[in-house]
Amino acid sequence: MGGLQRFEQRLESAISGAFARAFRSAVQPVEIAAALQRECDNNAQILSRERRLVPNSFHVELSASDMARLSPYDTALASELSQQLHQHAEAQAYVFPGPIQIDFEEAADLTTGRFRIRSRAEASVTSAATETQVRRATAFVEVNGAKHPLHLGSLVVGRGTDADLRINDPGVSRRHVEFRQDDQHVEVHDLGSTNGMLVNGQRMTSSLLDDGSVVRVGSTDLVVRILESDV
Repeated sequence: MGGLQRFEQRLESAISGAFARAFRSAVQPVEIAAALQRECDNNAQILSRERRLVPNSFHVELSASDMARLSPYDTALASELSQQLHQHAEAQAYVFPGPIQIDFEEAADLTTGRFRIRSRAEASVTSAATETQVRRATAFVEVNGAKHPLHLGSLVVGRGTDADLRINDPGVSRRHVEFRQDDQHVEVHDLGSTNGMLVNGQRMTSSLLDDGSVVRVGSTDLVVRILESDV
């Protein structure tokens, strides 16, 4: 029995077949599961001979009618889909940069039975910064929607436990880049990382930064926000 067949059986057992009946003439759960697997396959990035990085954040867009059918079961379905993706990843030697997240959204341009998936690799991020520090900062780094303050001094970003801002991205070195802020400027320096960094799409080893500058490390974008013009 294939993985998708086992997925269907688990889902039907988990919710007493109600979901399958509701979706009999519309989007089928197994179709979503297969599409999520393809999304991983099509976006896999080689890390080494034995590991490939794949997306872990998925947005499934559905028509209004399919979304209405889905709503009572979205939590159960997301859980089963996540389990299915973990099994697929194990079989294919895929690595997720963070926890799997699956969200369902309504899309006005889709008709019943049609759906699409948007995905991205979104690393888990850990920072010791407090809310007070964030509020008082005149500049900060934004990662996956969360703000991490810069202060006069430096902020080391990396995967290691000694980094000020830890990013669980396999493409990020233990100490990857360092942001520095003084009275007038914010700048970034590569710390001899394995994969280097991109600043606004250009490979660099160091750069002065403006408000909105994007520093890419591994598969993660760090967006610089400067709140005062004299920073």
